[in-house]
This record gives sequence, C-alpha cells and structure tokens, in this order.
Amino acid sequence: MSRLMVIVPDRLTDIIEKGEFQPCYYNPGNLFDEVHLCSTTPDKPDLAALQHTVGTARLHFHVIPEDLDLCQRDWRRDNYAPLRQWARPGVELAARIQPNLIRLHGADWNIWVAKCIREELGIPFVVSLHINPDINQPRQYPGPNLEPHQIRHNEFFAYIQDEGLRAADLVMPVYEPIIPFLERVGVVSYKVCYNILDGQNLRPKERYDLAAPPRLLYVGRVFGDKNPEPIILALEQIPDATLTIVGDGPLRVPLEMMVQERNLQERVHFRPAVHNAELCRMLGEFDLFTIHTEYFELNKSLLEALLTGLPAVLNRRRGTPVPELAEANIVRFVDPTPDSYADAIRELLANHAGRAALGRRAAAHAQTRWAPALTEAKVVSIYRRFMR
Repeated sequence: MSRLMVIVPDRLTDIIEKGEFQPCYYNPGNLFDEVHLCSTTPDKPDLAALQHTVGTARLHFHVIPEDLDLCQRDWRRDNYAPLRQWARPGVELAARIQPNLIRLHGADWNIWVAKCIREELGIPFVVSLHINPDINQPRQYPGPNLEPHQIRHNEFFAYIQDEGLRAADLVMPVYEPIIPFLERVGVVSYKVCYNILDGQNLRPKERYDLAAPPRLLYVGRVFGDKNPEPIILALEQIPDATLTIVGDGPLRVPLEMMVQERNLQERVHFRPAVHNAELCRMLGEFDLFTIHTEYFELNKSLLEALLTGLPAVLNRRRGTPVPELAEANIVRFVDPTPDSYADAIRELLANHAGRAALGRRAAAHAQTRWAPALTEAKVVSIYRRFMR
C-alpha cells in the first residue's frame, strides 16, 4: 500500500468553507492508496468534505500543533534543541505511518517537521512554494522599526523556512517569480510546477459575442496590493457594463460603500465566496477578466482565466515584471489608473476581432504551459521519482 503524508500550515476548515479545494488536490493522479493530512494548526475539519481532495485514497487526519512560544525562546542556530523537541511528535507519527513520501504545501512550521523526519527516518520530502518570501511574507512583521520580540519572530520563521527549503529533496515553486528567492537562500534543487487546475470544470470559451450588457469579472482577495478600486472607477466611464467581484478581504465593505456612493450598485456585484468548481464553470460566461495586483506572482485565478480563453486586462506592476506574462502577448497591460483601465476595456469591448484573438492566444499559450493534464502528469512524475 502506498502512503503519502501531507503536512500543511493551514487551517483546512477555512479552505473548505471558501470552496477552494478541487478533486485530488492532495493526491494528484490518484497515485496513493492512503493519504495522511497533517495540519500545524488546531483544526477539526470535516473529513467527508475533504475526501474528494484525495480521490479514492483512504483519508486520515492528524494535528501537529505549532508552538508560538518557541519564537521567543533561545532557539539559536547552534542550539535548536527546543525546535527538535517540538517536532518529535511529527517524527514519531511518520515512524508509525511509514509514508513513501512527504509532501508540503508552503514552508512554515510544517517544513521543520519534514526536515527532522528526513534526517531521522530518511523519508524524502518535496515542497511547493506559493509566494516569493522576498516580496510577500505573511509571517513577517513589516517595517524597519521593530520591537525586539518582532525581530525574534521574523528571524525564527526565516530560519526554519530557509533551513527547511535547503533540506528538501525538491522545491516546486508554482511560478517563475519565486526562483530569485530560492537562489538567494541557496536552494539548488527546484522545478517550476504550476498549480494543477480543475480540468473537470474549466470550460473553454467558445463564443466571443458580447453579453448584453458586457460582463467583467474580478477574482481575488481584496486588500491593499490587490485593490479593485481602479477597475470600479473605470466602470463610470463605460456605460452599461457590469463588474462581478469574487473575493473577500478588509477592503470589501469600504468598496461596497464606495459603490453605493457612486450609484454603481446596479452594475457592481460582490460575491465574497464562490466554490472553485462553480467559478471554473462560469468563467467562459464573462467577456473580460480584470485584475489589479502589485504581487510578484502568477496567481491561480489568472491561470484559470487564461486557460479558459477569457481575455484579461492586467496592470503593469511596480518593479520586475512577471516573466510568464512578460514573455508572451497573452494579456492586455494597463497602468493602475481608472483612465487606463477604462481605455483598454472600451477598446476591447469595441474590437470583437481583437478581443477574440487575445483570448484564443492566451488559451493556446496556457495549454502548452499549465493545462491540467500536463501539470498533473508532471507532479505525478516527481512523486514517483522521489517515493521511497
């Protein structure tokens, strides 16, 4: 019987509630007979709601609870016995399970557990990285003027992250912008593996005739660096067009108030949460995909839109362009201003041939880079390569 141990730093109940999981997310290709999901957060997820993420495999769930007190203790690089002691239950769990492979999503507390298991039991582990920590690091206190306890906190998480990544058998960044960070911290074994998309529910866009009225879509968490406000304001210059914003975040309520103040409530619709399967099925019903982000990333929602063939309008980010987007003419770039968005949206809505060509060009390119069957086969091949 083949066994996979998956260690995540996430509270899985939250992801279930958002509807973001897709079939076989934790067991690509339905490769393993048994999957042991482990979270470093105190969580009791609904296993029935998680079963589809492991296909037909037998599902088990475990908790290896994080210990935030460790961030402030004497865990010096030359004396990290407290960290090893914290990871001991995870090592003992792996010794009982005897997995063929350990898989990590993200590099947090989970990567230190995997590192200790690798050193003591010889079980290989691979880890996917979903952000560039040099640009976006949720575990770090920002700013130069930090309190001593904040400095210790930042040093702690940077330490376990970097040490763990260097110990991994393979690091799988989900897009190219993560590579500069990996090379900076000395990771030599890595391979870009795009997110495996929902091949069951993504439907190619077959018609490019405009809806009446034209329909725009925005997908993503709404906060400072992913603020759809310029797109909302651009709508004031585009009669009749509607905008659906799928996503939640600290800016949702202020944006809803702004929409009311500008009398756009009949044309701007907020949907805080949509299950991923439903979102994939409805992508082709829209006319344009619009996004505003300063993140150095190629996010999953944009991958899905491009694969579907939905024409996309995206801002030029501050700093280095995203390589996958800079190399191919598959999105319409704009400045992050309402006027620039409005000009591009008006032009694409008026130019049927140009709009259709942009969408079809994006779909053709995406099929060669991140088609679900292609990315799943790549990950399965990696698993087979490193399975003990």
